[in-house]
Amino acid sequence: MRHKKKGRRLGRSSSHRKAMLRNLATGLFLTERDESYYEGLTMADGKSVVNPPRFKGRVVTTIQKAKEVKPLVEKCITIAKNAIPHEEAAEEFATDAERNTEAWKQWRESENWQKWVAAMAPAVNARRRVFAMLRDKEAVEILFDDVAHRFVDRPGGYTRVLRLAKPRLGDAGTQAILEFVGVHDRVSQVSQKPAFVDDDVEVEDEQVAEAEAETETPVDDEPVAEGGEAEAATSEEE
Repeated sequence: MRHKKKGRRLGRSSSHRKAMLRNLATGLFLTERDESYYEGLTMADGKSVVNPPRFKGRVVTTIQKAKEVKPLVEKCITIAKNAIPHEEAAEEFATDAERNTEAWKQWRESENWQKWVAAMAPAVNARRRVFAMLRDKEAVEILFDDVAHRFVDRPGGYTRVLRLAKPRLGDAGTQAILEFVGVHDRVSQVSQKPAFVDDDVEVEDEQVAEAEAETETPVDDEPVAEGGEAEAATSEEE
């Protein structure tokens, strides 16, 4: 029995499984690199060109791995999202001077630097926490500078898992897509009732009947016969 045993083993040891999920989460964040990164980039042989990913914010893996790495990715995004207010508060006391210049050294000796350190400390701690889980500086930078700002107003559910119909070649494993929401969203459309020939005929008949009713002149009360007024007057005199 697997009572109180969370997660899947995935046929690997504990250290191997953690490393695999860490690499998968890191690869998902690294798909958000700028396309200029791949210009002139080649393989180790120096000949094969490295192409950018076809879709940013998406990786293809087995459905079991995708479900296991999804909580790790969302936890990293939550930590990075919670650090955004601290980074914005620290910008008030920051300086635009380059490092090791006279203006930068004066800023380091001023009170603004102490205030900047106090405001920036929670954000630095958040970056260190995420780096401990991903072990990749570039992925952490992309997460905090780009990905986290997309989900500021979203309370959760930053990724989705979509099962693919085509199995993996070799072992026929069930494949799935792990991607960020908000980029490749599917727009659902409300289905409309199809119009049949009988319905069209009935609608046309109703429209014709309404048009005929509008064009008909209203029928007045029956006219009084000639001499009726004289007879009514004589009867009143009598």
